[in-house]
Amino acid sequence: MNHAQFPSLAFPLLDKVELPDVTRVRFKRPASKAIENVEEAVRGEIQRSDRLKQMPQGASIAVAVGSRGIAKIDVVARATIQCLREMGHSPYVVPAMGSHGGGTAEGQKEVLAKLGMTEESLGAEIRASMEVVDYGETPDGARCKFDKIAAEADGIVVINRVKSHTTFDRPIESGLVKMVAVGLGKAEGARAVHRTGPEAFLKTLPNLAAIALEHAPIALGIALVENAQKQLHTIEGVAPSDFFDSDERLLKLAKSFIPRLPFEQLDALAVEQIGKDISGAGMDFAVTGRADLRSIPNPAPFIARIAVLGLTKGTGGNGLGVGLADFTTLSVMARIDLQQIYMNSLTSTMVEKSRIPIVLRNDKDALRALVATSWSKDDKSTRFCQIRSTLHLDKVLISESLLEEARQSSLYDGEEAVGPLAFDSEGQLTTWAYTGG
Repeated sequence: MNHAQFPSLAFPLLDKVELPDVTRVRFKRPASKAIENVEEAVRGEIQRSDRLKQMPQGASIAVAVGSRGIAKIDVVARATIQCLREMGHSPYVVPAMGSHGGGTAEGQKEVLAKLGMTEESLGAEIRASMEVVDYGETPDGARCKFDKIAAEADGIVVINRVKSHTTFDRPIESGLVKMVAVGLGKAEGARAVHRTGPEAFLKTLPNLAAIALEHAPIALGIALVENAQKQLHTIEGVAPSDFFDSDERLLKLAKSFIPRLPFEQLDALAVEQIGKDISGAGMDFAVTGRADLRSIPNPAPFIARIAVLGLTKGTGGNGLGVGLADFTTLSVMARIDLQQIYMNSLTSTMVEKSRIPIVLRNDKDALRALVATSWSKDDKSTRFCQIRSTLHLDKVLISESLLEEARQSSLYDGEEAVGPLAFDSEGQLTTWAYTGG
């Protein structure tokens, strides 16, 4: 991997900072059912597809799978492949993840492997390539690119989660439409979507998807929605003509499950882990209040300072989103693969997410800097919150200055006194939002 090296700098002024004591507070999440038998649900949706049933025996079917850490995505993909084979078709897998995986075919196969999807585990060949075909031009001049291997299949099954995206609200965000325009567009298609900035998500992306849906042999979409516990709540087979309507309808359902902090303003937010398996931007902007796009206002809440203390295991070296923080540590930067995050930003044109924040020796220095620069009246009164990730908000650590506000929230579900934050001899944090780290 391509890592940056930073000096280990000491700042005596940080030694004087008094971190506030914390309480572990539990917040409720919206209750919702989870699908008990995922394989059976997938099979039912595929078997209802008229287009797949009408295709001749032996038809080649490209199963498009992306780079997101979707609940049981390996189970969904494997069940799809098995069902297609039982119907007499010849399925294979194509990575549909734009420029992810460093923008290389081998890198995209590695991303699938990290998600538990290999040729052995799926029982099907993975045909990865960055080569595309050109389906034409949108009214605003963007070329519609599409995975050449998928385009040559007799049919395509597109699998993706419907969820909010990582930049700003719009009627259709991440889902089947985006998978067609960006995921299956490979690196060239992703660049075509992102080239003109946020405006592209409102106009260019839908136009590219419409062209691809007209020309590509797409037979079915499998739309997935996760509940607040990151379990599969909905598995829905969608005809290509219904991709737009389905995405818009299911996005409203998906957003009803998104966890949020019950605070409109924080002085300091410590995020224990960021990662692509948490959010496409590493951290959910609706939690951090930071999309940091110059043409788009940031949403609530307002958070004066943010520190990132770690990466998830599932994200590998992809630390995209660290640029939205004010502070991080040497250990975080030692894990970040600059090739990956720079490739993401060069493709998406959203360079803010790959910028490097102030890099400090350890967690203790990062948290002290977080409090010292947070514009609070004094250290102990800092409105401080520590979360495992922007996806895990049912247990958080908060300072005394936030306690009464938390207790008044309808989400409040109890608390446990913790006391001072603890660190090991190397200055690494040992007090976590979730007991046990």
